[in-house]
Amino acid sequence: MEARTRVRCGASAAPPSSTTSTLRIGTRGSPLALAQAYATRDLLAARFPDLSLEICIIKTTGDKVVNQPLADIGGKGLFTRELDDALLDDRVDICVHSMKDVPTYLPDGTVLPTTLPREDVRDVFVSLKAENLAGLPDGSVVGSASLRRASQILHKYPSLQVVNFRGNVQSRLRKIKEGNVDATLLALAGLKRMNLEEHATSILSLDDMIPAVAQGAIGIQCRTDDEGALQCVNALNDVETYVAVSCERAFLAALDGSCRTPIAGHARKSQDGQLRFDGLIASPDGNKIYQTSRVCNFSMEDAIKAGKDAGAELRAEAGEGFLEWSVGPNADLQS
Repeated sequence: MEARTRVRCGASAAPPSSTTSTLRIGTRGSPLALAQAYATRDLLAARFPDLSLEICIIKTTGDKVVNQPLADIGGKGLFTRELDDALLDDRVDICVHSMKDVPTYLPDGTVLPTTLPREDVRDVFVSLKAENLAGLPDGSVVGSASLRRASQILHKYPSLQVVNFRGNVQSRLRKIKEGNVDATLLALAGLKRMNLEEHATSILSLDDMIPAVAQGAIGIQCRTDDEGALQCVNALNDVETYVAVSCERAFLAALDGSCRTPIAGHARKSQDGQLRFDGLIASPDGNKIYQTSRVCNFSMEDAIKAGKDAGAELRAEAGEGFLEWSVGPNADLQS
């Protein structure tokens, strides 16, 4: 087997002169995941023009099992586990993730030091029968695999029905056309990254639907001891996104939320330079919703503290019994 040159990317935007230096980019094979991996590759190519870049598709269990709710097959760690294994086995050098799919814990020996500039965090309403959720007749069926979306829909529109609706973006759009359900909600970020925005019937305001923790953010993971890969991905980090996502993930971790827990969280830098955070937990049927907000200095330390405090507040307000049925080892994010 040919020896492989270890990648090194210095601050001068030029890796070593050896043309055999290759950075292997691990990704899921869905159209959205590939769009995000190619975007990452293009950013790296622009920053390090002499670096060879290779896309490596890793099939995950979550991609293979699409006819069951995520919670029933082990949570959304199923979208990252095989990528973690490939990284630790040195089959890839970095992994590109939708941050909302990444558990709040990372495997030993790996780190996630980089988030790319965040896309629009809002959800969109997709339907051939109405302009928005309020326009759907009583009894209409909304397809969604997200407990976060389902609980907020049912809280405001209890006359609607929400059914499990998994699959990639393209398959869900096809099911809408086939009339399988009356409507669905999708992340605007994913549609924009695949140039599919025209399929959005309307965009939900943040008051109507608080997004998932880390929605719209792309994260890059690598091995803790791979200095070359770390230098490469650190050059791409967007600090504003990283701080905001860290706040949201601290909120999620404080709640020990799983795929059986409807949780939403959104942090952002406001016009006055402060960090503003809104968080929510709910019962799956939407009957009970607890919300909180925070304002703090826009720094990593204050952001993480705000997220932890907000999570602890809602946990105490709702009571341990509200979450104990969902507490478990799969502390995954909410889609």
